[in-house]
Amino acid sequence: MPEYSYTAKSLNGETVTGILVAKDPRELSQSLKNEGLFLIEAAVRNKKKAREFSFSFSSRVSSAEKILLTRNLSVMVATGLSLVSSFEVLAAQSKNKKLKKALLTVREQINKGISLAEALSQYPDIFSDFFLSMTKVGEESGTLEDVLKILALQIEKEHKLKSAVQGAMIYPAIVLTLMIFVGYVVALVVLPKLKDFFGAMNAKIPFYTKMLIDFGQFATEQWLLLIISPIVLILAVWMSLKTKTGKRLMDTLLLKIPVISPLVKESNCAILIRSLSSLLGSGVHLTRSLEVAAGTVGNFYFKKAVNESLEKIKKGEKLSKALSAYKDIFPFGAIEMLQVGEETGKTSSVLKTLANFYEDEVSAATAKISSVIEPVLIIILGAAVAFFAFSIIQPMYSSLSIIQ
Repeated sequence: MPEYSYTAKSLNGETVTGILVAKDPRELSQSLKNEGLFLIEAAVRNKKKAREFSFSFSSRVSSAEKILLTRNLSVMVATGLSLVSSFEVLAAQSKNKKLKKALLTVREQINKGISLAEALSQYPDIFSDFFLSMTKVGEESGTLEDVLKILALQIEKEHKLKSAVQGAMIYPAIVLTLMIFVGYVVALVVLPKLKDFFGAMNAKIPFYTKMLIDFGQFATEQWLLLIISPIVLILAVWMSLKTKTGKRLMDTLLLKIPVISPLVKESNCAILIRSLSSLLGSGVHLTRSLEVAAGTVGNFYFKKAVNESLEKIKKGEKLSKALSAYKDIFPFGAIEMLQVGEETGKTSSVLKTLANFYEDEVSAATAKISSVIEPVLIIILGAAVAFFAFSIIQPMYSSLSIIQ
């Protein structure tokens, strides 16, 4: 859906500007009306132009830098320091060149009278739609300090969640890489020499040893192909995951694997619920909160569930009822607890409790997966070593018997 840069009027006559995602101007007008605003003017943003200067291979703003930035900005706002001075100090503190440049530009924009949210929107690769929506709410409601604290907590929770999942995959990746490397060394160096030795001794070679020797000969002749092939395969997979079809296929696969599926559901659910809780707690309208929260989850099916539920909510349905059609992807109890929150009028606090619960569940699940993967990999590694050793030692015994 396109992004619209709009100008609107509030009920008290105040002029409000901002950016909003909508299918068309009619939907944009309706979304603004739900927030108590009346559309005056709207134009589709040129995303290409907005993003072209921020593309960089060499630098990236990490989650840790964003957390530190948001926390420091919250403290500065609390002490009464102006936003212009705050961003000047933040730029001086930043060691990341890309972030420093962005902060100085934002400072200049604010100094010209542009709102903080609009100034930050020029850097969509640094400040997400979630960050912009929260900042806008903080500015308009006069609670920027509190909103920035919530933002810092949100980014920190997401960072810990993703780090826990990624950390569980590091050990298996290292072991598998070492296995492949050792396999290459054996195929290129050891096996060709053994072939000459066994041939000279007229030793009886088992079929599995012959398979290894043939592979070693192939590896010696086609070593360049064996090195390039995995690189091309990895690049092809990486490029395919960038496409909608590839991403959807991977997300489908992740939701089907028995051990991985609960982890994927709980991690996406935790991120979605945490985002919704923060947005609703800051006073953002439910429809807008869902639009923003949909962008925080990575799984295709979670995005689809939120976007389709959004259409039902616009027609008057409750969130819990709209999401009930997608119980297969949400962890058990999530939608039921949401329904309780809606009935008691404590949706935001219930969502916050649920987010904490599922984040703890993900941390426990990743630790459990790590403890299971380690012995499994040791067994696989031991079996591979035993296979190589047996394939080499048995023909050697045959050669010794011939010599005797």
